[in-house]
Amino acid sequence: MDASSKLSLSGERFHVGYRLHAREAEAQAMAQHICLEQTVEFPVDLVPAGDIRDNIVGHIEDFRRINDDSYVATISFAIETTGFELPQLLNVVFGNISIMPGIRVDQLELPPALLRAFAGPRFGRTGLRERLGVATRPLLCTALKPMGLSVAELADQSYRFALGGIDIIKDDHGLANQGFAPYHERVQACVAAVERANHETGQRCLYMPNVTAPADLMLERALFAQQAGAGGLLIAPGLVGLDMMRQVADDDRINVPILSHPAWQGSLVTNPNSGISHYALFGQLARLAGADGSIYPNYGGRFAFSREDCVSICAGTAVAMAHIKPIFPAPGGGMSLARVPEMIELYGRDIIFLVGGGLHTHGPDLVQNSRYFYQLVAAL
Repeated sequence: MDASSKLSLSGERFHVGYRLHAREAEAQAMAQHICLEQTVEFPVDLVPAGDIRDNIVGHIEDFRRINDDSYVATISFAIETTGFELPQLLNVVFGNISIMPGIRVDQLELPPALLRAFAGPRFGRTGLRERLGVATRPLLCTALKPMGLSVAELADQSYRFALGGIDIIKDDHGLANQGFAPYHERVQACVAAVERANHETGQRCLYMPNVTAPADLMLERALFAQQAGAGGLLIAPGLVGLDMMRQVADDDRINVPILSHPAWQGSLVTNPNSGISHYALFGQLARLAGADGSIYPNYGGRFAFSREDCVSICAGTAVAMAHIKPIFPAPGGGMSLARVPEMIELYGRDIIFLVGGGLHTHGPDLVQNSRYFYQLVAAL
């Protein structure tokens, strides 16, 4: 490219904080490598002069020490490198360098000029509360389980949970289109069961089927759920892709909230020296991809998330991102009813408490167990 050539660039840049696990000299070299690898992927001596060298290649805006073996580099990129599409944004943020050890994405700082390309959550915290008619208290969620139950048994569970006051009843993420509970039959039966309970209680419980599916079936299943009267959808973006969830969320024919499930995403966050931070993945990126609630494992359960990890997710679900709405954090994964008071103290009101197996182990009566769950938060 001729040095005098100019690209059509706005001058707007977005910033990514990278935690680099290395000694100072190596960490500085890693930061410089990220600037090239995530943009031109080209030998530095051969990068054309002009806008490519000056603006397309990433800029190290800040470099600071955490300790002798850890540094944070803030690197900026021209917003045009994203093509204003989510897959390419992810590619610039953590494409090739995801294959390299010692690099972890801490957080994103995206300007309004870039965020305008994304609709984000359709409902967010405020819209989901309006759908449910719940103004201030935490929301209650449970999952239909175990895998292997028939459609009739899952519908009966749905009815009893809704009768007991649960706000959101979702498919367990392992429920897909198995022969023992086919998708279309299950959705129709569970929708009818929840509607029957809502008629009896006057509440607005939502049933959210799992529409995680082969890519060519996702929209069909989501549309079927919406047309059948489902109150929302469950999607595991780690299995189908963040942009597949975004496509469903952006489709105006599918006007229901979405819960994001963390299946297949765990390896991105569990190594503290690489991957993506809990804050960015379950908070910021879930919002960009259109989730209204982000499910993640609560600390102290059967998964390895710490209390600090969970607090950081809550921060990521609410940090200012122009028009992108705040969403609900939804801690689950081995939660018991006994821990709800402790969690209220930590999380406050803007939370979805997800208790699955814990509603079964509390006692044999699912209606009474659900009512007890409700009573734990009803006064807030």
